[in-house]
Amino acid sequence: MSLYDDAVLVLKGYEGQDELRQSYLDHLAAHPDGMWKACHAGHVTASALVIDPERGRVLLTLHRKLRMWLQMGGHCEPGDATVAAAALREATEESGMAGLTLLPGGPVRLDRHPIPSPCHWHYDVQYAALAPSGAVAAISDESLDLRWFPYDEVASVADESVVRLLDATRARL
Repeated sequence: MSLYDDAVLVLKGYEGQDELRQSYLDHLAAHPDGMWKACHAGHVTASALVIDPERGRVLLTLHRKLRMWLQMGGHCEPGDATVAAAALREATEESGMAGLTLLPGGPVRLDRHPIPSPCHWHYDVQYAALAPSGAVAAISDESLDLRWFPYDEVASVADESVVRLLDATRARL
């Protein structure tokens, strides 16, 4: 199965955010290259909020280009077998943590957001990744900083999309 086919299956099975979910499916139907960064009409991305429920905290990255505190994530790559695998790869690369596991149940949220030219949209499929006990984070080249934040501090450092992702993740837990 191709990554495109996996994305369509994941989106068809995703419950909630019906109008937004349909816009993702419509985009992919109109753009067979919609999984890839080269699709300038917009493309699917995969992200994961790294969470440590035992300590009530999340790991956020200060994105090098955007200079915002965000969850780990980014573009799909040809070696990604599934959207979930892309999210887990991104979370592992950007957090420097081995042993992350995705929260069961598929994506936690969808978030479509505009991005600077030449592209137009990121169709982000958002997961949550559980940090293993005792894991140590390491800053990647894509980050200016990497930091654990208690749940109640996230709204003071991150935008509403991250807060919504945290709320949905906590509801799933």
